[in-house]
Amino acid sequence: MSAGQPADALSESGSQSDVAALVPVIRRFVHSRVSNEAVADDIVQETLVRMLAAAGRVEPGMVEPYAIITARNLIASMWKEQERHRRNQHRIVDLRSPESPDEGLLQQEDKGAVAEALERLSERDRRTLMAHEVAGQDTQSLAGELGVTAGAVAAQLNRSRARLRVEYLLALEPGTALTDRCRPVLFALSGGDRRRQREVDAARHLLECDLCEKLSQPLLERGQRSDGEVRIRIRADADIVLARQTAREVAARLEFSRTDLTVIATAVSEIARNVVRFTDGGEVVVELLEEPRRGVRIVARDTGPGIADVEAALVDGYSTYHGLGLGLPGARRLMDEFAVVSEMGRGTTVTMTKWRQEG
Repeated sequence: MSAGQPADALSESGSQSDVAALVPVIRRFVHSRVSNEAVADDIVQETLVRMLAAAGRVEPGMVEPYAIITARNLIASMWKEQERHRRNQHRIVDLRSPESPDEGLLQQEDKGAVAEALERLSERDRRTLMAHEVAGQDTQSLAGELGVTAGAVAAQLNRSRARLRVEYLLALEPGTALTDRCRPVLFALSGGDRRRQREVDAARHLLECDLCEKLSQPLLERGQRSDGEVRIRIRADADIVLARQTAREVAARLEFSRTDLTVIATAVSEIARNVVRFTDGGEVVVELLEEPRRGVRIVARDTGPGIADVEAALVDGYSTYHGLGLGLPGARRLMDEFAVVSEMGRGTTVTMTKWRQEG
């Protein structure tokens, strides 16, 4: 460390164990004062995040007292906010939900969108899909009529359903301008074709296109949790909380220890916080890994200005207002594997993995 760099008491050990060792202490302190377990876990994670951010200012031997003071201040702030809310509760206006729109109008709109979506399919796809879905004709008889195999018919039906889902959603957004990339990206998402998603750079397009980001939600909900992958859009502070809670919940499926769950959530919180602070937005993808080892992988992407010097950004005490910086060294210490890829003017991707300790 050069003379101009700040001392970092938390990073001198060069391992995550020193930080993780504080988790039980902080947890006992917070849980003895906060009865709501979810709120208490949030305070524990926020305490660890603030410790990482203030690493260069903590003197050796003062790490544990600093953590307790930080947690106490966070609890006091929470109590103050709750008291303020209680005092002003009577001023809240009861804005009741308006009456539901006419059901017939909604049904008419839905039928119109379905009809328009069907018209956008090719004649062959539309005829085959209607025969199977409406008339109940099986794939074997359809294969005989079309002169192909039953497997080919099944593949055609899957593609047609994927296109129909996209065209239906687009029909509900009349007058919206589409780029030449929108439909290919949405088709790849709807069909669950990950190879095609990579080819069309779907992840980056979703960060740049508000319409496709909006339409992608119902498409991705079709099973993104079934294969152990969850995506969280990151734009505001509320998304940071959602990202770390989601990471904790997903990792809990592999029965990580409570300490490791807190470590994972804290690393995600720190990376997401920097996405909010330094970019216009991004996403965090949390994915379970079960073969050949069990673990959780977190990928954070943004379309920010990028990092000019990635190696410098990974040095403790480094910070910049031109890209990610402050949270990278702390998050790297907490995770087992950590990688950063950044391109100036295009954004940054952080990939980090935590492996479950077997036995």
